[in-house]
Amino acid sequence: MKVKALVENRISYVGETVLDLIKGLGEFSEFTMKTIFWTFKPPFRFRLLFDQIYFMGNKSVFIIFLTSSFTGAVFAFQIYLGMKAINTDSFIGPIVTISLAKELAPVLSGLVVAGRCGAAMAAQIGSMKVTEQIDALEVMGINSYQYLAVPRILGSMLAMPLLSGIFLLIGYWGSWLVGVKMIQIDETLYSSKISDFMNLGMVAEGLIKATVFGYLIGIIGTYQGFTVQGGAEGVGKGTNMAVVWGMITVLVVDFFLTSFLAKIL
Repeated sequence: MKVKALVENRISYVGETVLDLIKGLGEFSEFTMKTIFWTFKPPFRFRLLFDQIYFMGNKSVFIIFLTSSFTGAVFAFQIYLGMKAINTDSFIGPIVTISLAKELAPVLSGLVVAGRCGAAMAAQIGSMKVTEQIDALEVMGINSYQYLAVPRILGSMLAMPLLSGIFLLIGYWGSWLVGVKMIQIDETLYSSKISDFMNLGMVAEGLIKATVFGYLIGIIGTYQGFTVQGGAEGVGKGTNMAVVWGMITVLVVDFFLTSFLAKIL
């Protein structure tokens, strides 16, 4: 009897988990459709959009600067350690720049924004949810999806490519400092081969990835805020889930985007 009860409990647990997952996917899909619908419905709240671009873009520049400069520097040094044995130092510049443009800039920018801005979105909207401010907006005839979710999602989509571009430039600067000033690679040799191996398609790939990551971070952060329950504890849980799922989604979607974009760019 104990074995039978244990098996039934396990089956019940698995069933409840699957049903909760299906329910969550349905609710997330419904939320996504609502945000898309209200994106194209007037009034268009440009002031809120600009505020979100400023918050997500300008307020993230410092941490992007730190992350990108040291990433470029460390990556250049590690590439040098691996290639000095075969005397191919001149390829360090192109390798670092291409890696930054296609992968490191959009992915690391996405992780930074997911940790900083995704959490902020969930916390702000979640706090409004538990204090019934969202209900007050609806009573005043203001659609909460259009007022709260759409500006944050669009702001994230527009800010992410800009941050990724800054990451690329500062990352290259960091690698140049290490390669030219520290390792003593000829400056002309370090930079001249970049144009031979790099093209605009690689930069476009990184910017497209950054835009998609921005959308995913925005939609996940706002969704977690709108689904908060249970007061302050629920806000904390929603904030944590926004960061976790935002980062996981960036890493997983990056693989599929890379496979797709490699065929068309």
